[in-house]
Amino acid sequence: MKNDAKPLWPAATLLALTGLNLLDYLDRQLLAAVPPALQPALGVGDEQAGTLATAFMLGYFLTAPVFGWLGDRWPRRWLVGGGVFVWSLGTLLSGHANAYVPLICFRVLVGFGEASFGTISPGWIADLFPAGRRNNAITIFYFAIPVGSALGYLMGGYLAVHYGWRSAFLWAGYPGLVLAFILFFLREPERGASEPVTTMPSMPPAMPAWRTYVTLTKYPSYLLVVAGYVAQTFAMGGFSLWAPSFLHRVHHLAIDQAGFFFSASLAATGLVATLAGGFWATRWQRRTGVGYAWVLAASALLAAPCAFAAFSLEDLGSAKVALVATMFLLFLSTGPVNTLIIETVPVAMRASAMAGSIFAIHFFGDLWSPKFVGYLSDRWGDLRLAVLWVLPGALIVSAFFWCLLVARTPRRSSP
Repeated sequence: MKNDAKPLWPAATLLALTGLNLLDYLDRQLLAAVPPALQPALGVGDEQAGTLATAFMLGYFLTAPVFGWLGDRWPRRWLVGGGVFVWSLGTLLSGHANAYVPLICFRVLVGFGEASFGTISPGWIADLFPAGRRNNAITIFYFAIPVGSALGYLMGGYLAVHYGWRSAFLWAGYPGLVLAFILFFLREPERGASEPVTTMPSMPPAMPAWRTYVTLTKYPSYLLVVAGYVAQTFAMGGFSLWAPSFLHRVHHLAIDQAGFFFSASLAATGLVATLAGGFWATRWQRRTGVGYAWVLAASALLAAPCAFAAFSLEDLGSAKVALVATMFLLFLSTGPVNTLIIETVPVAMRASAMAGSIFAIHFFGDLWSPKFVGYLSDRWGDLRLAVLWVLPGALIVSAFFWCLLVARTPRRSSP
């Protein structure tokens, strides 16, 4: 029987998790802001710099399935709080790395800690809010992505220019070690607490971890959501690492100016588009039942030509406009895609579904794309050509899968 007791202060819990998610993405994007300063200091080329991003992804996606299985069974606040502490420690140690190989190891540690937080937190939020309010709550949680990423680019670029690349990691690492303890004082709801009694599970399915993830393949809508997400993440992985360097090399902006423009654009478009896309999708979903799926498909379809223009236009002003438009369109899907990952599977498998998505989007997506773009740039001697091949094409693939999702999603009549 469903427990009717409600958790205290769901809005406060959402606020705490959102703040930590902002710090999560700040830590994650610091690396993308410092290659112009880090590469000569450690004597590494573009391909090796791309490998640093790949190292983070190894720690992130390889451990996500473990945390997904645990997150459906163990107390979530301990798993999430421990993850925050570990990723902050990895960030701090990155600032003390004196060679390339130790830095790779510390980036793996950052990924390990972020896997716990990123896998389990959305399911925690889903249990705080009923279906009609859930996408808005998850949208608020994920609006920290553009804001935190922008702060990472901005802070990383500024500190790298004025105080050295190590200082960026040190300033980001210490706060996380302290804030991790916030999670231990939060009260978490029962799993499925916001669902109708008929969908409330007594316990997660009693099966080993590998069988849990095999079971996820029985849900076609979940597979289509994740397939489109993989392609989008492949595009964004290469772009997020190399965009400031692209502006610096191709359009000859200073390192700090390129970082400032990209971070400011990322913050502005991400904040507006994430909230607008999420709230618009909620309203559309209530009326038709296909609002989430349509926002995904439209965002990818429209972003592909904008991305092509952003990397091919010679005029800096026009390229900036296209770049901003691309970012805006991509962020429209942030809330709905994560809501669909949770809602296309049974309640008892939410953390596992999120973990399966994390594993897929990184193993088939941005694990390879930063290194791949760096490889093409080194071989062709042209960073512009490298990013032009990666981003628009991957977005077309993403739009294909999400259009299939629209086609198979039942439509309901407006009340």
